[in-house]
Amino acid sequence: MAYYILESCVECGACMNECPEGAIREGSPYVINPSLCTECGGCAEVCPVEACIPVPQKAEGAK
Repeated sequence: MAYYILESCVECGACMNECPEGAIREGSPYVINPSLCTECGGCAEVCPVEACIPVPQKAEGAK
């Protein structure tokens, strides 16, 4: 279950700096590449607006 970024992202860059895999890229909102995400949760820990959340199992399979 990878993480993804909600529309409430303020594009501060904190998550990009925290990601050890370089899975996050700029966008509006920022985007996490699920194939690179190791589910460490570092992005969620540093996000000031709690916009980084785990993808629910149902949604992940629906993509």
